[in-house]
Amino acid sequence: MFYPGNWIHSFPQHFQWSNATLIAKGMAPYAAVALEEIDRVVQRLHQRISEPHAWWEEWGAVAAQVERAADAAAAQGRDATAGNYYLRAGNYYYTGERMLPPGAQKLEMYRKSLRCSHEGLKRRYPTLEIIDVPYEGTALPAYFMKSPTAKRRAPTVVLFDGLDNCKEMSVLFAGVELAFRGFHTLAIDGPGQGEALRLRDLPSRYDYEVPGKAAYEYVASRADVDPERVAIMAYSAGGYYAPRAAAFEKRYAACVAWGPHYDYHAVWQKRWDAMQKDEKANATSHFQLPWVLGVADMETAMEKLKKFTLEGVAQLITCPMLICWGEQDKLTPPPYGPLFQSKIAKSQLATVPGAGHMLPLENTEAWAKEIVEFLG
Repeated sequence: MFYPGNWIHSFPQHFQWSNATLIAKGMAPYAAVALEEIDRVVQRLHQRISEPHAWWEEWGAVAAQVERAADAAAAQGRDATAGNYYLRAGNYYYTGERMLPPGAQKLEMYRKSLRCSHEGLKRRYPTLEIIDVPYEGTALPAYFMKSPTAKRRAPTVVLFDGLDNCKEMSVLFAGVELAFRGFHTLAIDGPGQGEALRLRDLPSRYDYEVPGKAAYEYVASRADVDPERVAIMAYSAGGYYAPRAAAFEKRYAACVAWGPHYDYHAVWQKRWDAMQKDEKANATSHFQLPWVLGVADMETAMEKLKKFTLEGVAQLITCPMLICWGEQDKLTPPPYGPLFQSKIAKSQLATVPGAGHMLPLENTEAWAKEIVEFLG
């Protein structure tokens, strides 16, 4: 079956589905998806484009099929094969789960995703550590990926997620590349993200220096980390969180943000206006923001979001900062870049030609080159 669309826009008439599919495709270099399997899902979804529930049904179906293959391979002791299947199943479950509204069905699908991801990661990356970072009487779930090339205490990147991605993705699309280049990575689900939101009931907060401090103190306590060379990095919505943390947690030696947000309330005001006209024209589901913020509705979410701004905060960032943008970013257009740069004394701006919002998924080499050259 042939269908209208291209690599970036699998569903020209449904930007929300296109954006989520593009993120899934971007995991292909890490053997965490198979493009043929994605193509089959896309074909079936084109036939069900008017059915919202088709999204999680079709992704869930391919995830279950791949999970069964993983379980069979694991039972036969074929761990490398099983690990590959498990990673793919975990990503497919998570891709389907993102459109499900909060509730029992969403939680069940997420638990399947997490189980498969854990089984896949421990087989494909046996040195990866599954850890808890102490945080305000509880803990934030994280992965610590060690660099195989590090010979002594190594520089380390603390990596928070965006609005609707998770550590299971970022530890692969960023952690693997950084590890190869000599950096350890702490991929962490902060408040309002991934496992911290779903299984630990930790909504997001504007003062992200609190989880940022917890993450720094964890990595700095490790014997294999150089505490003087710890950077904080995040993307999209996390592009507000990381600069906020760096502004107040001065022990971070550098900050990196791509596709970031200066005033998240202003961004969401535009999104909400558009969403009320056509939800499919937005990258995010209608329930996502209130759920992430731990409130009941969009009106309350928008009020809470007023504190999510770097106005009066960006000027407090004293460490070097790299601001990355994809030239074709539709979610946070590149013209926002100079505003960021003008507010932060030691900042530099890098634009990746042809790339969109998720730089490491769309052009891994260009993204890694910018970051590693910046971090030195």
